[in-house]
Amino acid sequence: MDAHTWQTPSQWIMVGLLLLFAIAHSGLASLRPWAEKRIGARLYRIVFALVSLPLATALIVYFLAHRYDGVQLWQLQGVPGLSAIVWGLSALSFLFLYPATFNLLEIAAIQKPEIHLYETGIIRITRHPQLWGQVIWCIAHTLWLGTSFTLLTSLGLIAHHCFGVWHGDRRWENRHGEAFRAIKARTSIIPFRAIWQGKQHLVWQEFLRPAYVGVAVFVALIWWLHPYFYGISTAIGAL
Repeated sequence: MDAHTWQTPSQWIMVGLLLLFAIAHSGLASLRPWAEKRIGARLYRIVFALVSLPLATALIVYFLAHRYDGVQLWQLQGVPGLSAIVWGLSALSFLFLYPATFNLLEIAAIQKPEIHLYETGIIRITRHPQLWGQVIWCIAHTLWLGTSFTLLTSLGLIAHHCFGVWHGDRRWENRHGEAFRAIKARTSIIPFRAIWQGKQHLVWQEFLRPAYVGVAVFVALIWWLHPYFYGISTAIGAL
């Protein structure tokens, strides 16, 4: 690894991995109506997971192994309080990234997977929480690591999620028509905009859900496992 080179092979490999994941993930999402009619909703969910999860795992592992590649744009890890800020932002990001945990049995295909139209809880804040969860996660990790590799990875992830906003709205409108257009008119992509406009009102009781406890446990587990991730990524980077 050359820590002073803008164009490292690992950065282009990461771009390729991001493109591959985006094509597979969004492509399979586009095929959902067609596939569910032919193989059923449960089998489609299994196929989607068998394709998406290994690609996502490969992205995470490769990122961990090469996060310090490229140019060190800034070094702020010694700034007092920054670690707490990064951890706080990271924890917040997961609350936005994983609203799908509300339907965990559907994710595992135990129950028939459905596309749910709802405007409660975090959807009152933003119609696309996963976009902002990814943005928050990327800001936190790019701030902490400060490398060109991390910046490039973050920009790629955010670009994919921005595409996902357009792609998701398009799929929902094609499938649900006027029902989705009504929800779209009452919600906003920009966080809190619908609340400022008086179209939504926060109901704190809607956030008292077991799924958020699961996310909190997941964040605690990630915090505990972080040192092991570093060790594994170092070993992989040495290969």
